[in-house]
Amino acid sequence: MQEMIGRQVVVDEKEKNLLKGNITLRPAMTRNEKIRCTRCGSSYAKDQYQLQNGANYCPNCIQFGRITSFDWLASEDIKEKMPREVAFTWKGQLTSAQNHVSKSLVKNVTLKKNSLVWAVTGSGKTEMIFPVIQAVLSTGGRVAIASPRIDVCRELFPRLEAVFPKENALLLYGDSEEKYRFSYLTICTIHQFANFYHAFDLVVIDEIDAFPYEGDLLLHFFVSQAIKKDGQFIYLTATPPNHLLEEIKDDFSIEKLPIRFHKRPLIVPELIWYENWQHCYSKRRRLKKFISYLNELLIDNDVLVFCPSISYMQTLYHKVKLFLPEMEMTSVSSQDERREEKVQNMRDKKYRVLFTTTILERGVTFERVSVIIMGSNHPVYSKSALVQIVGRVDRKGEFHNGRAIFFYNQMTTAIKSACVEIKEMNQLAKRWQTDAM
Repeated sequence: MQEMIGRQVVVDEKEKNLLKGNITLRPAMTRNEKIRCTRCGSSYAKDQYQLQNGANYCPNCIQFGRITSFDWLASEDIKEKMPREVAFTWKGQLTSAQNHVSKSLVKNVTLKKNSLVWAVTGSGKTEMIFPVIQAVLSTGGRVAIASPRIDVCRELFPRLEAVFPKENALLLYGDSEEKYRFSYLTICTIHQFANFYHAFDLVVIDEIDAFPYEGDLLLHFFVSQAIKKDGQFIYLTATPPNHLLEEIKDDFSIEKLPIRFHKRPLIVPELIWYENWQHCYSKRRRLKKFISYLNELLIDNDVLVFCPSISYMQTLYHKVKLFLPEMEMTSVSSQDERREEKVQNMRDKKYRVLFTTTILERGVTFERVSVIIMGSNHPVYSKSALVQIVGRVDRKGEFHNGRAIFFYNQMTTAIKSACVEIKEMNQLAKRWQTDAM
């Protein structure tokens, strides 16, 4: 079964007896005082979640396919690692600060140490991991680069495919067109780790603090099962939560980088009071404040308008469209079937304004954009989300007066903390640059 090489699949008793080769078999569930699902680690009382044939099933990971106590998890072991030559075509050059972090990552992997890269948005985290990926692949190792967000995976894939052109890299997510095949270089959403067992020598998790990975015990279990026993993790984030820093302090080397690739500071958000932002679309006079700022930002840049919910976004978009009928604009959310197309069209400058939810808060790059956050005091906007959204501005190219507007009608801890963190990172970056001179 080709689909088992390097990952795990659920097989029943009949399929199990037909398997040949170097196959590892594990019971899909174990029965002690409780029933425990081997795939996701969940436990249940023996009389819970039973089928008519007497088998128990796991409701916690059923979205990945039903698994019962009559089933097995089968995986085909990968042959012993052999050093090999890896084509590496990246022609870019790391800054001295990036190079320091990049070399530390290679050293840490050699020493079997995990790493956290704490680097501001726009610092070039992806470029910094190219050398360590090459190093692991060159030993015959297998690498997975994962993110909680589909959009991040879609953006990472062509970049990594171009840098490692002979690796036949694989992109996996829920609705991806390509089915599983063995590859030494896999780019995937974290959910895909449900299908892997002790498969990867290096697991890089981009945006480690992003929803839905943050706080999801199921996804954390999948990640722990996907990596080999002697494998290493590299976490990438601009906004590590305090609890993560506490959890990893004994097991991870923390590599900090407060300087963006172009050495310009992070944009400091402008806090603008907007009394009725929740209902600003209900009356023309209430919407004028939004339109005024939008037109002001459009003088120099295109604009991303972040909204706290899909319904709010759709209503606001349609009202603004009536106000500015000639303006090229659209909206996008996780429910949009044209999501990928619209994001690309925004990059290609086919739209001037893109209304979006927090699906675009991180991991995507647009040139010459400013951002507006509608209702930045809404609970959906954590400190990390606010910092990430601001990080969409001035990521690459020349500076074009990019701005970040926080519309709010109540000050929150998240807003205060985001502003403090951005200013502190800018101050730290300035000290680094001064010391380097």
